[in-house]
Amino acid sequence: MTPSRALASIIAVTMALALWVAPVAAQPAGTLVVGLVAEPVNLDPPQVTDLNSNRVGRRIVETLVTFPEESTQIVPGLAESWTISKDGLQYTFKLRRGITFHDGTPLNAEAVKFSIERQINPNHPAYKLGKYPFANFFFGNVKAVEVLSEERVAFLLNEARASFIAVLAQGAASIVSPTAVMKWGPDYPTHPVGTGPFRFASWDRGQRVVLEKNPTYWKYPVKVERVIYRPIVEDQARLTELLTGTLDVIVGVPADFVSQLEQNAKITLLKQVGAHVWYLGMNNQKKPFDDKRVRQALNYAVNKDAIVKDVLKGTGAASRGPVLPGTWGADPALKPYPYDPERAKKLLAEAGYPSGFSTTLWVPESGSGMQAPVAMSTVMQSNLKAVGVNVSLQTMEWGAYLAKLRTKEQELFALSWMAGTEDPDMVMYPLLHSSQWTPVGPNRALYKNARFDTLLQQARLTTDQAKRAQLYREAQRVLVDDAPWVFVDHEIQIAALSKRVQGFKLHPSFDLRVETISLK
Repeated sequence: MTPSRALASIIAVTMALALWVAPVAAQPAGTLVVGLVAEPVNLDPPQVTDLNSNRVGRRIVETLVTFPEESTQIVPGLAESWTISKDGLQYTFKLRRGITFHDGTPLNAEAVKFSIERQINPNHPAYKLGKYPFANFFFGNVKAVEVLSEERVAFLLNEARASFIAVLAQGAASIVSPTAVMKWGPDYPTHPVGTGPFRFASWDRGQRVVLEKNPTYWKYPVKVERVIYRPIVEDQARLTELLTGTLDVIVGVPADFVSQLEQNAKITLLKQVGAHVWYLGMNNQKKPFDDKRVRQALNYAVNKDAIVKDVLKGTGAASRGPVLPGTWGADPALKPYPYDPERAKKLLAEAGYPSGFSTTLWVPESGSGMQAPVAMSTVMQSNLKAVGVNVSLQTMEWGAYLAKLRTKEQELFALSWMAGTEDPDMVMYPLLHSSQWTPVGPNRALYKNARFDTLLQQARLTTDQAKRAQLYREAQRVLVDDAPWVFVDHEIQIAALSKRVQGFKLHPSFDLRVETISLK
């Protein structure tokens, strides 16, 4: 956006905030319109790596276990109960009776087996129909999924994993219609079929995704007839459409306007800290980032507090590491990198770069959990230039950006992660364990540390939460010293709603649960 266009957008939004511009066009009765920060990439959650896709796709499909409102404690989902063997190697689930997929086929143990094994069994008929980027992380420990009866299914593990029940609440564990997957083949992600509160209706690329309510939803009656998701990348444009009545719900509220929205009687503003981390990744296998001193120097060079205060306007909290502070696995004694440009220069000189160096920073234009990626990266670019590191910014559309990161060609890159749960295994292992290097997993920094890997593996095999916490805290200390990322912030998620929206609540997993909404 050019400076003149940006100024015009800000003026338009400010006038709308002050005057509450009359709606341009009334929404159809029973229709909820949601503004997303980027277009979904894929509507099959096991194939998804971005939050916008999950926020839409998970309205269509469901999991065996789930999270209740405003909590990440595990509760029954499609399974009404489960048992865990004493050795932690078998999880047996009893499915609810009478649930059908949107295509009329039954939810049963065979469908559960199909949904998981299509991701991990190379001989499965659906294995080559998609790409499952998190299958190794979530299900690499699954030896088999056994059908015990129509309503009972067992997961057999190669070794115990303390976080496995939390795994089964993730999008990758979604239960899909085997009939639909085999019918649509590689095109299934644009024709998803599940048991969820909404059915897929249509997808007009670049414009909208439309879902219609599932009239026979098993959990409760859905009160909204349809949901239209519209991708609107520019923050000001998204906010203006909310204020003029063409959108009902937006996420990614521009930080500059939060205080004004809080005073607007026509808007409901919701805030909640979530399990999120925003980071500047470094390719640990490329020079000069293969030198720990360089990585530490960048951590000292970036002014995280200024980014939180001046760019995010308090909608984030400066990060000390990947784990959300105040949760059971966080290390309260972990010391953050202070802003210390002189220390950064000294480390660069010790590493053989007394005059700095030049590099490229890949940045998405927007994207799930990315807050204000271009503005944040521009501040970091200035910070790094002050210590001699000349950074060229290269911006990309969100979907293209995610694909580009799979090439391993990145030097610096801006990215975020929503763990979906407070369990440290769900952030530290996928993002930083050496077995999860992209493209197999989401370790795009290509980080590897044998001691760190061992600590994570030990924590997985330990069922005592206090002992797990000790292991994760030691792992965090290893990580912060090694500095594979610049640790930037944890987002305070914000949503803005029109007053016609009733019953919506933010979720700490960053899921967007519109099935709870009714419209006035």
